[in-house]
Amino acid sequence: MSKPLLTAFFSALVPLSLSACATPVEPTPAAADAEAGSQPVAAPASSPEASAPTLLPAVPQPPERPVAPPSVTDPDIPREQRIAAFVDYTADTYGVDRAHIRSVLAGAEHRQSIVDAMSRPAEAVRPWRDYRPIFINDARISGGKAFYAENRAALDRVAAETGVPAEYIVAIIGVETSYGRVTGNYRVLDALYTLAFGFPRRAPFFAGELAQLFALEKEEPQLDLAALKGSYAGAMGMGQFMPSSYRLWAKDGDGDGRRDLLTHKPDVFASIANYFVIHGWERGAPVVARADKAEGAAEFVPSGDPKSLEPDHPLPRLAELGFTPRPGQPLAEGATVIALDGDAGREYWLGYRNFYVISRYNRSPMYSLAVHQLAQAIAGREPR
Repeated sequence: MSKPLLTAFFSALVPLSLSACATPVEPTPAAADAEAGSQPVAAPASSPEASAPTLLPAVPQPPERPVAPPSVTDPDIPREQRIAAFVDYTADTYGVDRAHIRSVLAGAEHRQSIVDAMSRPAEAVRPWRDYRPIFINDARISGGKAFYAENRAALDRVAAETGVPAEYIVAIIGVETSYGRVTGNYRVLDALYTLAFGFPRRAPFFAGELAQLFALEKEEPQLDLAALKGSYAGAMGMGQFMPSSYRLWAKDGDGDGRRDLLTHKPDVFASIANYFVIHGWERGAPVVARADKAEGAAEFVPSGDPKSLEPDHPLPRLAELGFTPRPGQPLAEGATVIALDGDAGREYWLGYRNFYVISRYNRSPMYSLAVHQLAQAIAGREPR
């Protein structure tokens, strides 16, 4: 539906009695803040919400990143045998010299603190009213404005080329690493080695990332695998790219023939923007809209995965379910509904396609909304 048609649609709606729930819902425990957010209550099978809704096509996404095979990750296989299988897998898949892989792995260390961090029982999930001030505060906003001013030419050039506004690139760096000040103190090699061979639940993913690290080094030989530092999960640089994201979607931002996401800002800016573009960013399109919920309407239940942020519900369908954007808020073809517990009680938001794209960086809806609101503040617009 075009924007003019959407505008006409909402203008023609019979006025509804709209209100947000005044009583906050208790947060649901989750494995990490990335899984945060209030969980919807399932609708009864006979309700309209449970019937097959009219859905928009899914946002096209890049192929899934490869994971390591069972010969590398099956915990019933002896560790040394799994490591030998990893050497063969990485050499055969990415053309990396076997002797080099063995030599690098010989210097890797198992770090129990990394396993402990990954295994730590979930704390109570922060509600939005507590999560938001971590990122939307005077220090983070002023820091973002200063960072943008210092790097305006490079950021504006990337924004013009990709359609990703500069303030969103800055906001990602601000949320991820406080504008490059906090990038992690773990050796990336140790983190991925530990999780590949000492954390069975996620071994296929992390062993795949360890293999991608060797493939990345082959393509970017200036990287020293023994010296790379990052998070306890192996994310690197100002934008916290995992090895596969670095290898597949990083960009050379200034044409010097290499991609350096650790400290080289032109590459960092171009790569974050490219990550958004690869995952479906729409130039000039809105990100999110504040919404109202009709009195008596049931809580929104996404189609399929209850944690999905796919913007696959047409706005007229959401209006039928009782969710409409507030006057003056931007409109788009499709959205999902995000319900959060704010300072004044229950808040409802419509997450559009670009909101979904931000969530490919981190699956928490609160993360995506924090990035959006920080970007708005950095650009001098009051976060609403």
